[in-house]
Amino acid sequence: MTTSAEIDAIVEGQNVPKAFLETVASYGSNVALRWKNDDDSWSEMTFDELAVQVAKAAAGLQAHGVERHDRVMLMIRNNHEFHVLDLACLFLGATPVSIYNSSSPEQIAYLCGDAGASVAIAEDAGFYESIVKAQGDLDGLKKVGIIHDSADGVGADFTYAELLAADPVDLAANAEIAQPEDLATLIYTSGTTGPSKGVMIDHKNITWTLECLKAAIAWDSYEGKRIVSYLPMAHIAERMTGHYQAMMVGLEVTCCPDPTQIAVYAGHVKPNIMFGVPRVWEKIYAGVNAALSADAEKEKAVSEALEAAGPIREKMTFGTATEEEIETYNFLDAVAFSTIRELVGLDQVEIAITGAAPIPAEMLAWFRTIGVPLSEIYGLSETCGPTTWEPYRVKAGSVGVAAPGIEVELAEDGEVRVRGGNIFRGYLNLPDKTAEVMDDDGWFYTGDIGELDDEGYLKIVDRKKELIITAGGKNLSPANLEAALKMIPIVGQACAIGDQRPFVSALVVLDPELAAQWAEQQGIEFNSVAELAENEVVCAEIDKGLNEVMADFNNAERVKKVKVLGDEWMPDSELLTPTSKLKRRGIHTVFQKEIDEIYG
Repeated sequence: MTTSAEIDAIVEGQNVPKAFLETVASYGSNVALRWKNDDDSWSEMTFDELAVQVAKAAAGLQAHGVERHDRVMLMIRNNHEFHVLDLACLFLGATPVSIYNSSSPEQIAYLCGDAGASVAIAEDAGFYESIVKAQGDLDGLKKVGIIHDSADGVGADFTYAELLAADPVDLAANAEIAQPEDLATLIYTSGTTGPSKGVMIDHKNITWTLECLKAAIAWDSYEGKRIVSYLPMAHIAERMTGHYQAMMVGLEVTCCPDPTQIAVYAGHVKPNIMFGVPRVWEKIYAGVNAALSADAEKEKAVSEALEAAGPIREKMTFGTATEEEIETYNFLDAVAFSTIRELVGLDQVEIAITGAAPIPAEMLAWFRTIGVPLSEIYGLSETCGPTTWEPYRVKAGSVGVAAPGIEVELAEDGEVRVRGGNIFRGYLNLPDKTAEVMDDDGWFYTGDIGELDDEGYLKIVDRKKELIITAGGKNLSPANLEAALKMIPIVGQACAIGDQRPFVSALVVLDPELAAQWAEQQGIEFNSVAELAENEVVCAEIDKGLNEVMADFNNAERVKKVKVLGDEWMPDSELLTPTSKLKRRGIHTVFQKEIDEIYG
């Protein structure tokens, strides 16, 4: 196992620009970035070409006053220009700060002011307008640029094309500017329980975390490996996987600016590495099962194949399967599973990862059984992403073991605490908040309650602050209950309720695809999924499923009643964060009437 000291030695004196130049030197003629044009044609850029654009953009930004330690705010979707501009800032020793593209002018003003940004770059006229509205409240924001020039953007201080018209800087010389302890970015927390905090991540954090991930994956080479970048760059998972890792090891990144199109892009790209929040995997799972339910014979055949293959796949994971069992699995894979993988664009995936929120163990096992090597990673913005992860010897229901070089243990109250070179440098402008989660020995307290088994596999019980305490004094994990509820076939989303209540209940949201498919099979006439939520037959089906999925919980823990909802909760709203985590306060506020009715 790679140790922390060994990783420290590898990254001594390293920064992101130097690592990027090493990639360019090794894989310069390889494709770095691909993107779809407005006419549906495709464009691409090699690492050599990317380096040239980075050098020009850095010179352009320098001409507009960007220097070492300056903060540059980026409001850009997953487009190739993001990678150019982020790297260009780093080659000047500046700190690029990506914010969520749904940010209102008020949120922009807060984030920009907190970060101390002197320059902001908007992707288009809409984003530009939002930033300019915020600029009036910001003395420090001196210049606002725009990528896609248009009549609406003529007031911008500079355009992307103008940046690229500059004479390039010497990247080799500029790579020496940023020091390992300089901030490489600020990741603002999603603010599910209060104002967003700026997580300070320096160059050593990033290069150290990259070596940790490389040790976990243990590939000889990343050359030519494909990935689709579609989650917000303001989120640590995408920033680390789809940007830093890609630029520093040589992945081929296909930019997907609209996350709802990930399935289409995956079918085209055939990625080798696929990261998704649970909702992405839940959507794939629901889509496959909806398609199968339209053909009873095929559904029965796949169900039988899954039942036979599941135990074998588990043995294969831990190297205990016999040759005969492996032959059986390969047969089932050929006749049942390989077609499914191909249809959803996952037939060439070598590493599949779910993270950022819990996923039902049964669902993770389902993916592994059909040959998608899905594993669950656990981490936070403050840990640069990974904390625990085991990509190969996967135990469904756990989030793996401590990643290479990282120490993980439980505090006396069961809180997970972590130590390693991946741990952030504190919250910007909030030393008191930093002191609340960091101790003098370098341990970061995650705020999550966990359990460790005798092999070091970690199971997350729930967020310490989100545990439900019933009126009877019982401590419950809403996340575990919600994961179980989402295994009711026609349920897509769920939120457990019960804090200071006499019993536990839940709001459940119908899966738009599976619920509609099921209703049609039952001969139910309906005009919308919202109408289905009021249907007695649908509600009876969910009550039936509720009894089944709650069977493993004791009486005090079980969800006793549910309220069925029809309108899907969308990411980046008052109900969900951009990565589909529940905003419990928002849900409780919006659905206060429905919750009161449950307990009325």
